[in-house]
Amino acid sequence: MEYTVKRSARRTVSVEITADAEVLVRAPKAMSHKALEEFLADHEEWICTHLERCRQKRDAEQELSPEDVRRIREEALPVLSEKAAYYGRQMGVRPAGIRVTSAKTRFGSCSGKNHICFSWRLMLYPEEAVDYVVVHELAHILHKNHGAAFYRTVAEILPDYRERVKLLKG
Repeated sequence: MEYTVKRSARRTVSVEITADAEVLVRAPKAMSHKALEEFLADHEEWICTHLERCRQKRDAEQELSPEDVRRIREEALPVLSEKAAYYGRQMGVRPAGIRVTSAKTRFGSCSGKNHICFSWRLMLYPEEAVDYVVVHELAHILHKNHGAAFYRTVAEILPDYRERVKLLKG
């Protein structure tokens, strides 16, 4: 497996799969090459799984034409607004506004003033996953963190939310 090593004055080793589907290893300056190779061998299954997911995601997006992206973006706002209204009624919340963005690293966000943004890329996932992200962001109107109360709120609406999260990672 090919990888890039970045050494620094750190104490631990970490592995990151970049958006370009490359393996980036961050390691302490003093770590031997042998110890680094052993670490990578111990984590090979995780690395291969996540590398493949990243490649599939990248390849799927590369197959979209600019026209496809435009169409998906146009369809996203009405769909996501309707879902936010539906789940918002159940949760007793209403976002201050909803926007569709081109975010690559997150499917949604909720500002401190309760404005919600969703990435158009969310529309490439199954409806169950989309519903989870909508409920997740609406829950941030009530809870500005990912504490126990936040997840209780999500679970009240979507008891199977853990399975839905897996759809976003696959």
